[in-house]
Amino acid sequence: MSELVNIRAVGKRYDSAGPPALHGVDLTVAPGEAVAVMGPSGSGKSTLLNLIAGLDRPTEGRVEVAGTDLTGLSETALARFRRRHIGIVFQFFHLLDELTARDNVLLPAHLAGTPRRAARARADDLLDSLGIAARADAYPARLSGGERQRVAVARALVNRPPLLLADEPTGAVDAHAGDQICDLLRDLNRGGQTVVLVTHDPSLAARCATRTVEVRDGQVAP
Repeated sequence: MSELVNIRAVGKRYDSAGPPALHGVDLTVAPGEAVAVMGPSGSGKSTLLNLIAGLDRPTEGRVEVAGTDLTGLSETALARFRRRHIGIVFQFFHLLDELTARDNVLLPAHLAGTPRRAARARADDLLDSLGIAARADAYPARLSGGERQRVAVARALVNRPPLLLADEPTGAVDAHAGDQICDLLRDLNRGGQTVVLVTHDPSLAARCATRTVEVRDGQVAP
């Protein structure tokens, strides 16, 4: 496969009376790339990430991920596709407070039908590789921001998705934890993981990405 993400002539409009959130967007991401999507607030960069994730649907155009046209899938099929092909890291972690770090990581594996023993081994390996194995039985409220984001990364990777999406992954942590998350994303990419991240931070893009795409006024800047 030459392209893991293939977006063609995509537009997204939320309000028929206002300007479109995205218009005429073309974008490709090859396997193994780390692409930073940058732009000011309201530029459409998070909308673009949501379209790639299948969390939103384009008003026009085509979104393909791993050779599958997401625009033709039902909501159930999209959820099933995400479980296998896309891991998502959100700015505010979205961990379940009533579950331990390990159980938060295990949840997508259970939903995907992975056998319990294999899922636990995978979760423990990820927590160990991310340097938080000692916190596996801690609940999110007892974790620092950086630790919670590492748990969120482990959860996103537990099903071995070919594509990792990160929406402002350092936006809710302090500078030290942000540096650690950046190093983590860079190491994952060096290991072959394809990453698309949205950020407003030029230094994060410069350190973590192999290519930067700028979105302004709903369009990808040339």
